[in-house]
Amino acid sequence: MTFFDLERPEHAYMFAFIQADGHLTQGVGNKGRLAVELSARDAPILEEFQRLCPFNSSIRYRTRTTNFKADHTSVMWTVCAREFREELQALGLPVGRKSEIVAPPTVPFSGRDYLRGLIDADGSVGRTAQDLPFVGLTTKSDAIASFFTDYAEALSGSERRIFRRNSRDGIYNIVYTREEAVAIASDVYYTGCLSLPRKQSGAALAGSWRRPAAMKRVTRRSWTPEEDTILLGSPTLADAAKTLRRSASSCQVRRWRLLNLTADERSIGRRFPAP
Repeated sequence: MTFFDLERPEHAYMFAFIQADGHLTQGVGNKGRLAVELSARDAPILEEFQRLCPFNSSIRYRTRTTNFKADHTSVMWTVCAREFREELQALGLPVGRKSEIVAPPTVPFSGRDYLRGLIDADGSVGRTAQDLPFVGLTTKSDAIASFFTDYAEALSGSERRIFRRNSRDGIYNIVYTREEAVAIASDVYYTGCLSLPRKQSGAALAGSWRRPAAMKRVTRRSWTPEEDTILLGSPTLADAAKTLRRSASSCQVRRWRLLNLTADERSIGRRFPAP
């Protein structure tokens, strides 16, 4: 029995959420389970997953003391059906530790619904204390980080940026602000979509932002293949900056990227235009 059709919005969202926040275990023989545990306030999304899933599953609550809060109440959705677990594995949910190796599905899928599932599980959306809109995602996966940046670039038309893992725990913390955040939030959190209500509210705040007339706009100048050739052929960064009429720091960052990233990472990558 096949359950997931990742071109269906609710299935793409659900699978992404499970990839990000689910844990798949394998026991002796055919035993095993999928478990997704969230704060009790997010119980409605697990109830919706239970409704969508055609296999028997359970939802239970527990209260315990964590490193962050005493008497924290969480909710857990559990599915043990072997067919369901095998399908999750076939689509790209590994058994056990998965944070660095998880990747978008290789079958056709709804990009914006998949991305919303990732953001609901491992991201954030809203406005900062300075009232600027933002959309962010944290991940250890190179493939997930590339998916997010490719989607954002294709949607907003922004220049692709290089995001590096932070030095403390090796996590990508990818954040878009201003017009880029508005474009992403408005596209991904559309009216009537399946989502966490608190993230939907944050997306509405982000999507309604408009740049104040007094706020200056910084226009990024894209690099062309011809400029890349000149940059790599220049004897020094100062020579390249003078010839290209760019700053030395811009030339340094671009040169590092060209010399250190693979051909695939330098390419435009997959595109996920808005429907």
